[in-house]
Amino acid sequence: MSLTPDDVRRLARLARIAIEPADEAAVLERLNRVLGLIEEMRAVDTRGIEPMAHAVDTAQRLRPDEAREIDQRALYQSVAPAVEEGLYLVPKVIE
Repeated sequence: MSLTPDDVRRLARLARIAIEPADEAAVLERLNRVLGLIEEMRAVDTRGIEPMAHAVDTAQRLRPDEAREIDQRALYQSVAPAVEEGLYLVPKVIE
């Protein structure tokens, strides 16, 4: 598949990109190269190849899920204007 200069102008208008008339030929050539690369990649037989989630097959280093700070909820809520059952109460702003 290759594009025409009319296609480039239409794509530029749809993408709201200003392309100077002098640059249309260069843009057309670059877009056609990209489309050619896509066609080459589509021609490769990928049957039997499993999709990968990531290019590098590694596992994440995970740390143990443990609390590192002491619970200070009572201290923080002691200065709050309104608290109920451990929750901060705020005034209603939407009617």
